Amino acid sequence: MFLANADVRKVARLARLAMDETEIEAARTQLSGIFALIAEMQAVDTQGIAPMSHAQDVAQRLREDIVTEANQRELFQSIAPQVEAGLYLVPQVIE
Repeated sequence: MFLANADVRKVARLARLAMDETEIEAARTQLSGIFALIAEMQAVDTQGIAPMSHAQDVAQRLREDIVTEANQRELFQSIAPQVEAGLYLVPQVIE
């Protein structure tokens, strides 16, 4: 993809970046290199290759779902300002 200095100037203006001509030329060179790399990656034939979520075939070890804490609901509700039918009552914030 051909990228002109005017394109870089326009992007810099949209991004509110102040760039002089040497910075614009350097940015154009870098962006052209990035676009060339993207074009090279898009040229690779990926037919028949399944998408992967990770580069290696790994699985996360899972722990057993075991209750380790005691039920302290009554204790927490005893110090709450207002409780009704096991629910915490809070002031209305949206009218």
